[in-house]
Amino acid sequence: MPRRHLLLSSSRTAGSGYLEHAQAHIEWLLGSTKKTIAFIPYAAVRFSWDEYETMVAKGIAGHNVVSIHHSSNPRDVIQQADAIAIGGGNTFQLVNLLYQYELMDLIRMQALGGTPFMGWSAGSNVASPRLCTTNDMPIVEPASFQTLGLISAQINPHYIDHHPDGHMGETRAERLAEFTAVNPDTYVIGLREGALLRVEGSQMTLDGLAGACVFHQESNPKEFDTGADLSFLL
Repeated sequence: MPRRHLLLSSSRTAGSGYLEHAQAHIEWLLGSTKKTIAFIPYAAVRFSWDEYETMVAKGIAGHNVVSIHHSSNPRDVIQQADAIAIGGGNTFQLVNLLYQYELMDLIRMQALGGTPFMGWSAGSNVASPRLCTTNDMPIVEPASFQTLGLISAQINPHYIDHHPDGHMGETRAERLAEFTAVNPDTYVIGLREGALLRVEGSQMTLDGLAGACVFHQESNPKEFDTGADLSFLL
């Protein structure tokens, strides 16, 4: 089966409910028949995995959301599921636990093999080859910075241009320029809030409620609007 990924910048947009802005895209990914979704809650730090499961189940109504933390063998849950979803939170904690439970390679194999994959925020960041373009604090030290590598470009979720008056720190664009300076062969997709990537086979389309800014060492940042073909970044 061709791979199908749905990679969201965020779980919410202003004034919308949890995953509400992505409902049509979730239906595209999962279809209309009820699916069992293996949910990975590991990025949650300030609330429980049970609470996270409940929130996601409400956001993906009509499907059976099963958080893998209930099982003594989460690998079985992932292998038997119709789809996989990874939620947002702290990317370092997420990657740390994916390695601790030896799930990184399995999720990659399932997702590239055709199991529908959905991620938002930290969950979309780990679809990149490495976690280096996360916005998160490194609250733990994972075994490796290598992540799923479902696409060849890096994703920076929640991308913004805003620089508050009086703030002396680097802008997000400057931070990503630092990354591309030392990783000159790698593109970075700055996904604005409400933006998402739809991957089907060898095709990747920018969709959602906003566009994206693509960074590369050899050129100035380039803006792409909704509907743009970003297959060259697969």
